[in-house]
Amino acid sequence: MTSTTSETSKAVEKTADAANRNGALVTDQGTTTIADTVVQKIAGLAAREVRGVYDLGGGTARAIGALRDRIPGASSSIGQGVSVEVGEKQAAVDLELVVDYGVAIAELARAVRRNVITAIEQMTGLEVVEVNINVNDVYIEDDADQPQQQAPTRDRVQ
Repeated sequence: MTSTTSETSKAVEKTADAANRNGALVTDQGTTTIADTVVQKIAGLAAREVRGVYDLGGGTARAIGALRDRIPGASSSIGQGVSVEVGEKQAAVDLELVVDYGVAIAELARAVRRNVITAIEQMTGLEVVEVNINVNDVYIEDDADQPQQQAPTRDRVQ
């Protein structure tokens, strides 16, 4: 009878933990629904906070983002390179990263995953079941990215 009581108390503790985690979203007084775009923005900001992440998104998404940045009044997309699935109690995240050259990718992925999970769970109360990371490019700083100095010009006419 002691083992059954122990198993029952463990099951109650798990249920209580789940209720505490999701309690803010589903209550007797109503339900809170969180839009996919909210989770997408949280994940994008959390991923960008990690040192070694140069940018998010694939080549096409980054090119469109660069064009959007040049349009007066347009805002950049924080959710670029982030796709999410959000349920009533859980969320799953897919990230496309561009990393700085020289960064240990496995360690960076762990740090990004940890930061994204923490941010989403703290802000929304959703349980993050997975964060898939796809590293699709490495940023290498080169001369093309540096502003070029112009050679001194001579006046043709004095």
